[in-house]
Amino acid sequence: MAAIKGHCACGKVSYESSAEPAFTGVCHCKDCQRHSGSAFNVVIGVPTATLTVSGELKSYVSTADSGKQSVRKFCPNCGSTILSEPEAFAGVSIVRVGTLDDTSWIKPGMQIYCEAAQPWVSLGGDMQSFPKMPG
Repeated sequence: MAAIKGHCACGKVSYESSAEPAFTGVCHCKDCQRHSGSAFNVVIGVPTATLTVSGELKSYVSTADSGKQSVRKFCPNCGSTILSEPEAFAGVSIVRVGTLDDTSWIKPGMQIYCEAAQPWVSLGGDMQSFPKMPG
């Protein structure tokens, strides 16, 4: 695995972590579709305590279908979402793969909220698939 380093589109926010990701996955939920402006988000879960962020982040709090809160953090200048901190994953920051400097090592191991996936999306590979959040 390469070092986990990345930044927003304008470069005013950057981050790094020395930890191995807890997971790598694809999320098809409607919130991820709205926040990304695309069909899904590809993410890695990193222990929050190992993540160092430089630059100012703005936050947006929403309520997930579980009833728990999720805090999305993004660059206030360019709007790039950097990470989210869902209450359901206490101590884990969900980093957006598109903001990584090096994505060559990324291989999602699961996809969640497949019941909300766009009908034209069919991802290959041997990922585990879940209709909602596993657990």
